[in-house]
Amino acid sequence: MNFRHLTRVVLTLMSALLAVQVCLWLHTPIPWMLGPLLVTALASVLGAPTRSATPLRNAGQWVIGAALGLYFTPQVGALVVSLWWAIALAVVWALALGALFGAWLQRQHAADFAHLPPGAGRATSYFASAIGGASEMTLLAERHGARTDLVAASHSVRLVIVVLSVPFAMQWVQSHWGLPVDTRLLPGAGGVQWPGLLWLSLATAVGAWVMTLFKRSNPWFMGALLASMGLTLSGIEWSTVPTVLSNAAQLVIGVSLGVRFQREFVHTAPRWLFSVALGTVGMLLLSVGFGQCLAWATGLPAATLILGTAPGGIAEMAITAKVLKLGVPVVTAFQVCRLVAVLMLVGPLFQWLGRRKKTA
Repeated sequence: MNFRHLTRVVLTLMSALLAVQVCLWLHTPIPWMLGPLLVTALASVLGAPTRSATPLRNAGQWVIGAALGLYFTPQVGALVVSLWWAIALAVVWALALGALFGAWLQRQHAADFAHLPPGAGRATSYFASAIGGASEMTLLAERHGARTDLVAASHSVRLVIVVLSVPFAMQWVQSHWGLPVDTRLLPGAGGVQWPGLLWLSLATAVGAWVMTLFKRSNPWFMGALLASMGLTLSGIEWSTVPTVLSNAAQLVIGVSLGVRFQREFVHTAPRWLFSVALGTVGMLLLSVGFGQCLAWATGLPAATLILGTAPGGIAEMAITAKVLKLGVPVVTAFQVCRLVAVLMLVGPLFQWLGRRKKTA
């Protein structure tokens, strides 16, 4: 990292920290992530030289993964396992919702894709609408000749809309009617311990390193989460994660989301971006209804199931659940299982649908 790049990273972090203070003053939800996201995205679109450092983003994911894993006590683990059928339904729901969104995008933009090679337009719509990781969906889209710029842009728009709208909606509902808190899903009363925090750091770092070694998705988050979860499920509770580290992690994650919106982003097929935004709002509303149905069937708070089935990212939805005390382990389990299923199935499903279309 050269001096110029480092200077831009530092200035971006300073502006993000200032945005946090404004959000704290305004009492917005999850201020340590939303403030940095909003100010960085706005500055980036206006042409400011914002920058996010990959090592800082990885460290932020590591901290959040380690913190979320501490919620999975043996009792909570048993509860999550008993919800396997609901998690399976949520996976099917996510695949079906993404497929419907993709079919709608394809219909709306068929004329725009007319100049592309055969099948490229369908691949663009399909992978742009899948509710999975942006980098993985973009890579799959590239393999099938799709327009990767549109796919990457659609996932950025979807993620930011969900991250901005869901916390504000949850806070509004909580302030007006209150949201039930399931005390079974709250962390233990243990505090920061030394050298327990060191052992927790080392164990989760090893988990992240192993996931990186095997080139898994979101290795710093998933590796730390699985290591921390395994320890907690085994009854080992060395230490909690200090609040200052958790807040700093949210800040760098917010910055990493905001810098995606460079000035060129606004000029990337505005009609396509509008369709993606409109479709994302539709998916959110449908997911709220689905979450309500799951809440009725499981007896868990509706807010927890809505976060668990929302078409957002794992870390962002889990952070929302953590800050608002809305069942972190259930939200995390639903989001993780959905991501794994989508990454495993979305490619084969695309090929199967393509073969079926040819034989029809």
